[in-house]
This record gives sequence, structure tokens and C-alpha cells, in this order.
Amino acid sequence: MRMILLSGVSALVLAACGESRPGDTSVPPVAAPEAAEATGSQSLELLWTASGFEQPEGAELAPGGGYFISNIGAGEAEALDGNGYITRLNADGTIASAKFAAGLHGPAGLVVHEGVLYAADRDGVAMIDAATGEVKGKVPVEGAQFLNDMTVFGGDVLVSDSGTATIHRITPEGAQVFASSEGWAGINGILGDGDRLLVSTMTEGKLIEMRSTDSERLIATGMVDADGIGLVPGGGYLVSSWPGQIHHVSEDGVVTTLVDTKEQGILQNDLSVFGAIVIVPNWEPGTVTAWKIVAD
Repeated sequence: MRMILLSGVSALVLAACGESRPGDTSVPPVAAPEAAEATGSQSLELLWTASGFEQPEGAELAPGGGYFISNIGAGEAEALDGNGYITRLNADGTIASAKFAAGLHGPAGLVVHEGVLYAADRDGVAMIDAATGEVKGKVPVEGAQFLNDMTVFGGDVLVSDSGTATIHRITPEGAQVFASSEGWAGINGILGDGDRLLVSTMTEGKLIEMRSTDSERLIATGMVDADGIGLVPGGGYLVSSWPGQIHHVSEDGVVTTLVDTKEQGILQNDLSVFGAIVIVPNWEPGTVTAWKIVAD
């Protein structure tokens, strides 16, 4: 079983609820959450913590480097108020564009496909020019209750709906149901990986592997309020639970909780892994944390 030790954990995210702007990578001293004992050959090295975001939720790799971060924005998370926006960060966490794309309602999951940045935006999926930030339009999703995470799988852009246990396929012409299951209560994270689609659920905390729309395999369960999914180079998975946990899941389904910041009020939202870099938006206190997976 491969576990991951969080080295440098004392600098984890409790940072910065003060007057700071997105991309401020200063990290005030914080209380250290407990970390899992290391028994494997990999660890997480803290790279930076950026602060000053407004309810950040999703992350995606930006063309040419750096990251897109979705901000629900000020106000109620489910309000159709136009206060949401996308921030673009440089690879070191400094600001590239505070409001790269604006006027959204409450963007959550993000994915870039063929030059378009897709954002799950409550009542539909916004389509944004990934180079300029210009909003090109929106694909409404009829009956959507809580559009959440996004991915590309088999050439299709997909979005999860946490309220209806459904995954929708998104095209410029409209949205269609891709798959749905009674066992997906509180579906949240989705991640395309070659010929399989990984799915996480909040109600039972499942991590599921799908290789077709009518078959699935349970990898692990018990990670209640599971959110983002990432692949660990060499095998295994990282799964965040938004109330404040980051879990490692081995290939044989053993779950180890690596970080638990619930009591400190630090949320661990839509975790994403890009190569060896782990990006985690923290809805509260409004920070984004970057880690590097390293071999010891």
C-alpha cells in the first residue's frame, strides 16, 4: 500500500483571511493539522498558498501554463447574480488576471477542451475563450439542480449534477444525459482517464470506475462529501472531501486520510492533479494551495 506524507504540513492553508488579493502567496504561521504516518516512497511538498479568493471551488490547467480558478463570488452560492468569475494564476501562484472571465453566476468545475474553457455555472455550462477570457455563450442544462464538476472523456465534455445524480454531455448545440444512477447520490467529482471515467459521490463517499455507461466498479467508499479526484503518478488516487479532508486511495481501495482541517474551518474542495502538481481550492478561508508529489 502506498501512502503519502504531507511534508511541510505546518504551513498548510489556514492562512490569510486578512486584506489580501488573489495571488498573494504569503503564508502566515498556522496550526498544523495531523498528517498520516509515511510508509511509502512518495510525499507531498508544499509549494505555495495563494489567498484573497471569493469562495474558490474549481481548478484547471491554463493553456501555456498556470491555472484557472473558479470563484463563486460574493453572495449566496446558488444565486444567479452574475458575481462569479474565473481567476488566472501563474504557475507560482501569483496573479496573472484577477478576473480573467467575469459575469458568471457561480462557476464550479472547469475543463479546457479545444481552446474553450467550460465552466459549470449553476443553470448551465458557460463557454469561454481560453486565450482571451471572452464568454462565448452558455449551454443550458434543463432540470439541472447543482452543476458541479467537469471533465473530458472519450472526446466529450461532461458535467456532473449533484442534485440529480446525473452526468450530462455538453456540446455547443445543447446538453444530453450521458449517464445516471440511483447509486450516485450526491455525485460530485468526475475525471476522464483514458478508457475509464472516475466518479466520486458525497452521500456515501464512493470512488467509482466506469468503463461504459452501464457498468461500474466500486474502488473505495466511506469518504463522505467526496469532491475532487486526482491520479497519483505511479498508481493510486487523491480524493478531497470538501468539509476539510484529503484522502489517499490505494489501487486496492484502502483509504488513508492525510489531512483533516475541518475544525480549523479550512475546506478542501475540487482537488485536481496536473502531472505531479496538486491544486486545491479552499472555499473557506478563500485560498488555493499547491503541492508537489515527490518520490522520497
